Amino acid sequence: MKNGERFLAELIKADLSVCDKAASFLQSGFWGKFKAQFGWEAFAFRVIWKTEIREHEEKTLLVLRRRLAPAFALAYVPWGPELPADVPCQDALEELAKCLKEKLPKDTVFIRFDPPWLIESDNQSAIPPSFIRAEADIQPPDSVILDLTQPMDLIVENMKPKWRYNCRLALKKGVKVRQAEKSEIAVFYELLKETSKRDRIAIHGFDYYKALFCVNYDTPDIRLYFAEYEGDTLAGIVTLFRDTDAVYLYGASSDKKRNLMPAYALQLRAIEDAKNYGCNNYDFFGIPPCKDEAHPMSGLYLFKTGFGGKIIHRPGSYDFPYNYILYRLFRIVESMRRVIIFRKKKR
Repeated sequence: MKNGERFLAELIKADLSVCDKAASFLQSGFWGKFKAQFGWEAFAFRVIWKTEIREHEEKTLLVLRRRLAPAFALAYVPWGPELPADVPCQDALEELAKCLKEKLPKDTVFIRFDPPWLIESDNQSAIPPSFIRAEADIQPPDSVILDLTQPMDLIVENMKPKWRYNCRLALKKGVKVRQAEKSEIAVFYELLKETSKRDRIAIHGFDYYKALFCVNYDTPDIRLYFAEYEGDTLAGIVTLFRDTDAVYLYGASSDKKRNLMPAYALQLRAIEDAKNYGCNNYDFFGIPPCKDEAHPMSGLYLFKTGFGGKIIHRPGSYDFPYNYILYRLFRIVESMRRVIIFRKKKR
């Protein structure tokens, strides 16, 4: 900020298509259209950043809104806002939260942001003090990003030795990886239910995953892969390729023949395809915040970090209340739910 300038945001309601060039798929028109099928309202805005003396680059903003009870709704900004380079993060969040209050229906009790910027620690989260850390994160704040601009041989070389070995072992033992048809999503869902029961993780209903492949919109390239052996489908993953970014969205596996390492073969194929597609990054999309054997998802941390990517951290979810009394009631319920889920995973 120069000379104490205060940045202001002018919000103009727009069609979802204005979000199609957003950096993240979670801020895209596609994602708004998809979530609208499952109880969310999608609002798109053109955001014009300016000061008293000058106007800056225009950005877009996708806001999702969900009614939880009569006269009680929450608003949510996934991996947003995307900001011009010279607009300070703290100022932007405060300004947007206040401006959106006037643009959203009056029964919106609070708005939750998942800011997209990277941080080194919680002390550097660039979150205004008027915001409250959410009881639960919606999007995973911690992840592993693999650089695909390197030659494929170097990508494999940078994996941990055991990971290279497991990738080769799966192929050597005869595991076949193929890109499946979207009509085979039911097979993936059966694997997902098996994984949910084994690892005690929550999943969506079948229609959610089916709809991901059938959104009536200009969709990203969403792919389903299966790892198979002697007629058995051992594991599957869902990936998203969009512009220069690839994202590993969902994974599932059977209890059968896990010693054949099908999950490693799947990731190797998806990485290769993402690179051939033209992606610069492969996002493993979610790990625990640090290496901790006591964490219920410690196995996920070890698996995803073994492919040689860079561990990154985002601030996580933060709330800006519009109605403090109702918001406090919501926090009590959300806190209780988080404790119950954590205990189930711990067991």
